[in-house]
Amino acid sequence: MKTIINNLLVPGIFALGCIAGYLLGDNTLQLSKLTDASIYVLYALMLQVGFSVGYSDNFAKVLRTLRPKYLLIPLATVSGTLLFSAAVSFLLSHWSVAECLAVGSGMGYYSLSSILIVQLKTPSLGVQLATELGTIALLANIFRELFALIGAPLFRRFFGKLAPISVAGVTSVDVALPSIMRASGREMIPIAIFHGILIDISVPFFISFFCSI
Repeated sequence: MKTIINNLLVPGIFALGCIAGYLLGDNTLQLSKLTDASIYVLYALMLQVGFSVGYSDNFAKVLRTLRPKYLLIPLATVSGTLLFSAAVSFLLSHWSVAECLAVGSGMGYYSLSSILIVQLKTPSLGVQLATELGTIALLANIFRELFALIGAPLFRRFFGKLAPISVAGVTSVDVALPSIMRASGREMIPIAIFHGILIDISVPFFISFFCSI
């Protein structure tokens, strides 16, 4: 029951945000205040990234068990995500390749990616289009997390033990870790944590880069 509630929490909060935005309507003053406040939310999220990496109980253990070959897993995750994000841009004529790559660069980190994209793209696209792109990033990365949580056994069955880790993206270090453990085994936990930490650190850099193009 608790798992079901947790899985429904994010879509529920998103739905409440949509309702609140609809009720505000054309109240540009209120929307402007929300936009200004989002930069402080962004700073808080960036601080949380650092805390989540450094304060993890498993951080020291993961560092001791690192092997150079483990770097290939996050590299494959990033390469595959960006490749398919670029491919999607050919189906979406409204958005450029760089903008689709920025959305994909969230790697499952829906909260940080959506706010960061809105902040970085507003000067070039305007508030409305930047918000639309941020919403796409939010939805795309929420769905990625849900697929990782629900589909871990299927990914393990058809693509191997590392597939659930790669699909989870940044959430392999926290939210999706229990699903990964059940599907791929406890021996995958250090690899999943290491993978999630590296992806977590890379997200702001990739989004900033693609939003600047």
